[in-house]
Amino acid sequence: MMAPQLLQHLPADAHWSPRYKRTAWMTLGPVLVVGLLVPVSAAEPVFKQLEALATDQPVQLEYHFRSGERINTEVAHRALTETTIGGTTQSTDTATDSTKTWLVVSVDSEGRATLEHSVDGVTMTSRTSDRGQVRWSSRDNQPPPPGYEGVKQSLGVPLARLVVDRTGRVIERQDLRPSPPSNTGDLVVVPLPDEAVVVGAEWTVPQEVVVEVPNGPRKAVRTRLRYQLEGVHDGIATICVDTTVLTPLDDPRLEARLLERIWDGTIIFDIARGRVIRRTTGIDRRVVGFSGPESSLRYKASLEERLIEQP
Repeated sequence: MMAPQLLQHLPADAHWSPRYKRTAWMTLGPVLVVGLLVPVSAAEPVFKQLEALATDQPVQLEYHFRSGERINTEVAHRALTETTIGGTTQSTDTATDSTKTWLVVSVDSEGRATLEHSVDGVTMTSRTSDRGQVRWSSRDNQPPPPGYEGVKQSLGVPLARLVVDRTGRVIERQDLRPSPPSNTGDLVVVPLPDEAVVVGAEWTVPQEVVVEVPNGPRKAVRTRLRYQLEGVHDGIATICVDTTVLTPLDDPRLEARLLERIWDGTIIFDIARGRVIRRTTGIDRRVVGFSGPESSLRYKASLEERLIEQP
């Protein structure tokens, strides 16, 4: 098959942006060079995928892990907590910048990947209205201040091992070191739909969160993460996510402890590469009456996680 005949299989109204051209030629280049040796049936999956990326046809969102690869990300987390009790307000500002790694230990024949998560470096800053600022960076080779000792011991070592399938469904999880639960999930295992989806499609993931008040009540709370494919452009999918609390809460103390686990965000997913390249999440909520009728708690936070491109 000659090149002009091969290109006839592409959609006539394809959007030939620079990225689309690169994707098409990177995918079709080897086929064009040896066109006489490649049967049409072998090339058809490529055409279908390119056509889906260029039109509003369903697209398959799935991860493509390779054994031995390291997926590195930069994470920036900012949080403000304002507590008012008895007419007195105290605030705490925290900023955490870290780099983390997902090592792909192995991938089986069905695409299930075994991943190990580690944090390589961190810079943490905390500022309170009554005690000033505390800052520590693992890059400074200085002993951590009181309360930060456990952070240093957790750097550069595997923290958890997960087995996930192509859609990011966690099949098995093993925590190798004690660590607090992630408030906003893990970038590399954002859940994806089982089937191909069109723009506007939604899928949900149920979760159960256990919240408890020190020396007080404890309750299992059901929540639901709702994902929606907002758009696809040049092979990049934009996915929006929000959290809904399904279990009624009539105790402000428990509601205050749940604040950090309720968030909305946006995920940017590279379809051809099969991985998340950027994620942002945020929350700004307030609870009244968690410590008496005149008390209030405000929690405002944001997180941004970006894939570090390898040279």
